[in-house]
Amino acid sequence: MFTAAAKALAQILSPPMRGILWKSIGLALVLIVVLGIGLQRALSWMATSGEVWAEALLGPGFHTTLDVLAWMLSIAAGLGVLAGAIFLMPAITSLVASVFVDDVADIVELEHYPAERPGTALPFGVAITEGVKTALLTIAVYLVALPFVFFAGAGFIAFFIATAWLLGREYFELAAMRFRSPAEAKLMRQRHGMTVFSAGLVIAGFVSIPIVNLATPLFGMALMVHLHKRLSGPRPELIEPARMPVA
Repeated sequence: MFTAAAKALAQILSPPMRGILWKSIGLALVLIVVLGIGLQRALSWMATSGEVWAEALLGPGFHTTLDVLAWMLSIAAGLGVLAGAIFLMPAITSLVASVFVDDVADIVELEHYPAERPGTALPFGVAITEGVKTALLTIAVYLVALPFVFFAGAGFIAFFIATAWLLGREYFELAAMRFRSPAEAKLMRQRHGMTVFSAGLVIAGFVSIPIVNLATPLFGMALMVHLHKRLSGPRPELIEPARMPVA
C-alpha cells in the first residue's frame, strides 16, 4: 500500500504527468467557481425572499432590523460557500478524475508495467457517469454529516470515513474497468473491500490537504492502478500464448 502511494506521489510531478496536472487543476478551479457562484446566488435569493416575507408578516417597522439580519445572513452565506467548497472537494475531484482516468492510467502502466498489455480506455460516458454518481453521493453524505459537525467533531469523522469509502470505490473500479467488465470490477472491489478502503483512507487524507488536493485525481488514479495490478496477480490472459513448435 505505502509503496503504491509513494510511486503515485512521485509520478504526479513527472514530465508526462505535468500537462494532465495543469488541466486537472484548471477544470477543478472552474468547477469550484461555478459551484461557489451557484450556491452564493441561491443563498442570497433565499435571504432576500425571507426578508420580504418577514417584513410582510411583521410590518414595515421591522424593515431596518430585517435589513441588518439579511446582511449578516449574506456574509454567513459567503463564508458557508467557502467552507462548502472545501468539504465538496471530494465531489469535485471525482468529476475531474472521470475526465482524465485513461490519461493517467496510460502513463502509469507505460512507465511501471511496460511488459504487460495496456488497459482499454473506458467509454467517456461510462467514466463520466461514475464520476457524477460518486459526486452526488459525496454531496449527500456531506449534507447528512453537516448537522453533526458541531458535536465533538463526529461529523468530520463520519465525512472522512465516507469519503474514503466513496473515493476508494470510484478510483479502484475505474482502474479495474480498463481490464474487466463493470460487474467484474465491482465484484473484485467487494472481494478486496478492506484493502480498497485502506487505499481510500490514503486518498481521503490527500484530498483533505488544501491546495495539494487539486492533484487528487492524478494521485488517486495512479494509486489504484498500482493496487489493481497487485491484487490481480499474474493474469494469463495478458500473456502472449506460447507458439507451438512446427513439426
